[in-house]
Amino acid sequence: MNTNLDKKEMDRGETDRRTRGIERVVVPQVVLEGAGVKLKRSIATRELDYVDPFLLFDHFGSDNPAEYLAGFPMHPHRGIETVTYMLAGVVRHKDSIGNAGTIGAGDVQWMTSGRGIMHEEMPGPVDGKMAGFQLWVNLPARLKMSPPRYQEIAAGEVPVVEHANGVRVRVVAGTVNGTRGPVTEIAADPVYLDVTVPANQSFAHPVERGHSAFAYVFEGRGLFGKSLQGEGQAVGHPRLLVFADGDRVEVETAAEPVRFLLVSGKPLNEPIARYGPFVMNTREEIQQALRDLRNGTFVR
Repeated sequence: MNTNLDKKEMDRGETDRRTRGIERVVVPQVVLEGAGVKLKRSIATRELDYVDPFLLFDHFGSDNPAEYLAGFPMHPHRGIETVTYMLAGVVRHKDSIGNAGTIGAGDVQWMTSGRGIMHEEMPGPVDGKMAGFQLWVNLPARLKMSPPRYQEIAAGEVPVVEHANGVRVRVVAGTVNGTRGPVTEIAADPVYLDVTVPANQSFAHPVERGHSAFAYVFEGRGLFGKSLQGEGQAVGHPRLLVFADGDRVEVETAAEPVRFLLVSGKPLNEPIARYGPFVMNTREEIQQALRDLRNGTFVR
C-alpha cells in the first residue's frame, strides 16, 4: 500500500512520529432542529458535548423533502463560526449584514458571527438529493464581539489533491502537499479535508500535536489509527471518530473504499457558556446577548 504524507512529515524520523489512536467512536443521534429539519448530530449531544474548539457537528440530508424543506428561518448567532459544506442539493441563505445567495454541491459557507448576526438557511433538493454538513467552531474571548464576517467558496475554488494511489482530497482549509485551502484567517487554525480512499489503499496526514482532531465517516469503511504498536479500528459509516493526541492520522482500506471528513484545530482552553445559538465565556455574556436581542440592539 502507498501511504501519502506531506514532505515535511516524511523528512522526520519514524521514531519521532506518532500515529493518532482512536479515543472514542460516536454514533450520530437523530435530532430535529430549525423548523423541523431532521439531522444526524455527533457533537453537541449527551454522549459528546464538544471537542475544543468544535462545538457542534451535524450531517443533514434525506431523500424525503418533508424532512428538511421547512429549513432554518431567520435566527441569531453570537460568539461562534458556522461552516456549511454541501454534498448535494442547495441551501438558499440570507443574513443581516447583506449577504444572500445559494450554495450547492461542493460549495462552502464559512460564517463568523462575532458580536451578532441574524441569518436564514433554507435547503432544497437537486435531482431529488440534498445533503451536507454543518460545523460550529468556537471563537476565542478576544474575538467574540468582533464584527461579523462571511466567506462563500464556490466548488471550483476548492482545490483537489490527487495522490498516485488514487486517494482524492478536497482541501477546504489547511494544507495538503503544499496545496492550501481557500478558507483562511480563522482563529482556530483549522484543517478541513474531504478525503476519499479507494479500496486496498492508504492515506496519512500530519496533524499538529496538541490540536484536536476528528474524522466523520460518511461513506464506506476504513481502518483508522493503525500504527507500529497497534492494529487500529475498523469503522464504517456513519460514525464520528475522536482522535487521541499524536502527529498524524492514518487510514487504510480493504475491499471497500471510504470517504470521510478530517477536521482539526487548535483548542482554546477557555470556559464555555452556551445557550442555543449563543456561545460565550460567562453566563452574564449570555444574558447580555438575550437582552440585546430583546432590545433590538443585537445587530449593529
